[in-house]
Amino acid sequence: MSRIGSLQIGDCRVDVPVLLAPMAGVSDLAFRLLCREMGAGLVCTEMVSAKAIYYGNRGTKELMESRPEERPLMLQLFGSDPELMGYIAAQVEDGPWDILDVNMGCPVPKVVKNGDGSALLKDPSRVESIVSAMTRAVRKPVTVKIRKGFALEDECAVEVALAAQAGGAAAVTVHGRTREQYYSGRADWTAIRRVREAVDIPVIGNGDVTSAGDALRLFEETGVAGIAVGRAAKGNPWIFREIRAALSGEEIPERPDAAEIGEMILRHMKLELSYKPEHVAVREMRKHVAWYTAGLPGSSALRRQVNEAETAAQLEKLVRTQIIKKANQA
Repeated sequence: MSRIGSLQIGDCRVDVPVLLAPMAGVSDLAFRLLCREMGAGLVCTEMVSAKAIYYGNRGTKELMESRPEERPLMLQLFGSDPELMGYIAAQVEDGPWDILDVNMGCPVPKVVKNGDGSALLKDPSRVESIVSAMTRAVRKPVTVKIRKGFALEDECAVEVALAAQAGGAAAVTVHGRTREQYYSGRADWTAIRRVREAVDIPVIGNGDVTSAGDALRLFEETGVAGIAVGRAAKGNPWIFREIRAALSGEEIPERPDAAEIGEMILRHMKLELSYKPEHVAVREMRKHVAWYTAGLPGSSALRRQVNEAETAAQLEKLVRTQIIKKANQA
């Protein structure tokens, strides 16, 4: 097929219209850098609380850390007070990101209970007020990420997307599940298409893109301007090089073998160690190793050993002896 073009979000041009979706506890700086290296056109931070920034919460500094080589970069904020969101947008605008995104789809109970995340799907007028307050306060493009709806029987994505557009949003990402579904069942791509047909701003589709073939089908079935890959990228940054090749009409690279997976784990750990204390980096890598090695022979035993590793040296030794060495001997 012919190459699918770039994605324009406000004044930010994304050469490859494939995004790494924000994922709490996953899409930190190290993982974003890997996904950019593998071909993601745009990456997004983990979601950051506007209130936490306002009150100077120390944990937000790590979430907002970035590197020039990961740009273009999207900073995702969450909150439900229009005045506060506009104020914080102005405070962070000069940071090293190209787009400010608002999370309106997080299904986690403690977020929703505070009126943030998916709770905003029930209040389109507030959605418009939040986006309007932010777009008046900053020059950088403001985008939103929403879901199909809140309740299973309630599809409100079109109404919410139109409200965001009315507030001045430069693009909208639509996850084809409701809040009540969380991540279960199938994503409804027809709901994504209905949003794309209803608004004049770029729509980015999200949900159930687990391969290059899925990516092509989502583009073809919905006509979206871009796609966002979330959970399928966990332990699998190679998905971006595969999608990038497919969009360019090139041959899709072979899936990585065990040796390549092992080398990627070491690369990932090196990046984590470059900006986190060793004990934190090792703890973070435990879950990543589980994702990277899922399906490999002996992976369950390896996970047990990895979960007992306390130092980077111990973890590296396990990867070199239990993954790379075994792969080279096979």
